[in-house]
Amino acid sequence: MNLDDLQRLAAEIKHSVAQAVHGQNAIIDMLLVSIFARGHCLLEGPPGTAKTLLAQSLATSLKLDFSRIQFTPDLMPGDVLGANVFDFKAGAFNLIKGPVFTDILLTDEINRAPPKTQAALLQVMNERKVTIDGKDYAVGDPFCVVATQNPIEHQGTYPLPEAQLDRFLFKLVLDFPNEADEMEILRRHALQPLEHDARKIGIKPVATRKAIRDGQDLVDTIRLEEDILAYVLRLVRTTRTDSAISHGASTRAADALCGAVRACAALQGRDYALPDDVKMLFAPAMRHRIVLSPTAEIEGRSSDDVLEQILNQVEAPR
Repeated sequence: MNLDDLQRLAAEIKHSVAQAVHGQNAIIDMLLVSIFARGHCLLEGPPGTAKTLLAQSLATSLKLDFSRIQFTPDLMPGDVLGANVFDFKAGAFNLIKGPVFTDILLTDEINRAPPKTQAALLQVMNERKVTIDGKDYAVGDPFCVVATQNPIEHQGTYPLPEAQLDRFLFKLVLDFPNEADEMEILRRHALQPLEHDARKIGIKPVATRKAIRDGQDLVDTIRLEEDILAYVLRLVRTTRTDSAISHGASTRAADALCGAVRACAALQGRDYALPDDVKMLFAPAMRHRIVLSPTAEIEGRSSDDVLEQILNQVEAPR
């Protein structure tokens, strides 16, 4: 696979997903960057913004296995990972695999599960394997977690710990579509019944598992120049010294941003990265990794506001 092939593949996937999800093109673009950068995504948006349908449509377009977990307060780690169950007839334990054994895992309302259940995802998101009773089991390849959370309701939720958040490449904020896009959605549903299953809508797989892996391998060959690496590092280190931030981004965050920049460049048909790639991806890659200071919160500043200020004060390479 070359860069032209990757661009054509990405265009086909985007067109396929857009058959089911209208008005979220920018989010689809970022999900594609995440897939080819081997990352995970946290989607935050109010109910009714097609978060679930978006993940399902992506999996269907990629011809990958898809599992969904509805996170609830009574969900246990074993419900996510699976467990060894004793078979009395065979006289041995058999592994009953949980929904995590898939390619694209949708965790709906991830912040409604208690911390011990959220922690069940820590290993698999980082290592692409699960340890059950001391034995390692590989999950899908490729493997991507798409998690959703509702920014409106906070009662009965558990904030995601920093270690969990740091494993997401992007936090993508979904909003309601603009008026023209929303009107188009209503027109579509006026012509045919409202359907929430991507397969029933008629989405056809346009990318094989091999094609996705080849695209990821191609992204791995994109090398970043020293000035781009230095720019990423300056930005990340500034999050640790800015007075508006009490907890800055980690080294993992810097490395993840570099991977996303490589994927972004490749998807645009370039074998080199630009400072603009870094600027575009900086907020999605960092907004969930920083903790604002009490003063910044009292002043009503958001993470994006602070990150935008950092982008403005750190000089980009020419």
